[in-house]
Amino acid sequence: MISNEKLIGFVKAQPVSVACGVLTILLGVGIYFRSDYVADAERVLEEKIALGERIDANLKNGVQLPEQLTALSNSRQQIETRLVRPDELAKNQQIFYKLEADTGIKLVEIRQSPVPPAVMTARTAAKANYFPVGYFVAARGDYNHLIDFLRRIESGQRFSRIISASISLAGSTNKDRSTGELMLNLSLELLGQP
Repeated sequence: MISNEKLIGFVKAQPVSVACGVLTILLGVGIYFRSDYVADAERVLEEKIALGERIDANLKNGVQLPEQLTALSNSRQQIETRLVRPDELAKNQQIFYKLEADTGIKLVEIRQSPVPPAVMTARTAAKANYFPVGYFVAARGDYNHLIDFLRRIESGQRFSRIISASISLAGSTNKDRSTGELMLNLSLELLGQP
């Protein structure tokens, strides 16, 4: 057995070596008890790196967000002005009366198709639901005016889709048909929102 005096003498003779040995033992014990925390620390590090990358990407992409939001808001407002509401019948018919005045045709009939009840209950749902509002339009006029009327519907302010169109001679007798007037029967849809 080693006596205390020999041990103290060895420590005094080799202070650096003894300090390194004690430190190595303490570090080994610390590593042993802390080794289970390494996996958790690596997982937390990976989460922090992923979060940092997302934040960095958001900062890079977020620079233009105010301009993009303004552009989207303006586009949405423009789209909203181009939609029809099926319950605003008189306002919707004004679209066709204005075209009548601009093109020189004579509107014989304008009829809005009934909107299915399922669409009307969508009022309580989100405002993003768009649906077609059907119309039947009968008009009289010469060929050029009727074609102008069709072109203005297609390229007009409202979103429209022509379902069917037929042009025939106007009138039921030969005398009525001799005027050269044509009759346009048009079935179309305008984009609407409840």
